[in-house]
Amino acid sequence: MGDHKEQPLRVGAAVRRRRRALGLTLAVVAARSGLSVPFLSQIENDRARPSTSSLEKVADALRTTAVELLAAADPACSVDVVRADGTEPLLQPQARSLVRGHHQMHASEFIGDHDAGREFQYRNDQLMYVADGAVEIEAEGRAYRLGRGDTLYLTGGVRHRWRAAESDTRVIVVAVAEHIEAVRDRPRR
Repeated sequence: MGDHKEQPLRVGAAVRRRRRALGLTLAVVAARSGLSVPFLSQIENDRARPSTSSLEKVADALRTTAVELLAAADPACSVDVVRADGTEPLLQPQARSLVRGHHQMHASEFIGDHDAGREFQYRNDQLMYVADGAVEIEAEGRAYRLGRGDTLYLTGGVRHRWRAAESDTRVIVVAVAEHIEAVRDRPRR
């Protein structure tokens, strides 16, 4: 009751919106991602479903994340319940969006590890909360170790990378969405 019916995610419109917002052609995104123009066109027209790896390549080429693209895939609604799937945690890393649609705020849950070598830099501010386990974060040349219940606030534009330090790690990331102009240019010290 009140839940939206589950439908397969269709990321094509989100990919197209992001590409157009950046003023990029399919050819430029293809060159940046290593994927073909026809395949990218099929993704944008929802005629092909990209694998997780392909979606991450597209997201990197569009200077965003796969989770952001997935979050923007569903239509926005004023009240939406995102339910846990009820299964035991998988032995492999996973990420899921906690907010669906094109909203001003985005939240994601990361379980397990991910590509620890990947550097992130978001336009707007974000907050990382460690729900379980521990993470190691490198930001602005400093290393931080966060345990269960700890949070880290990152100002927009800060380059960072993180990794799970324990196998049962679960991290919640809440951020102002990329399409929102929330941060004015701040002087760097």
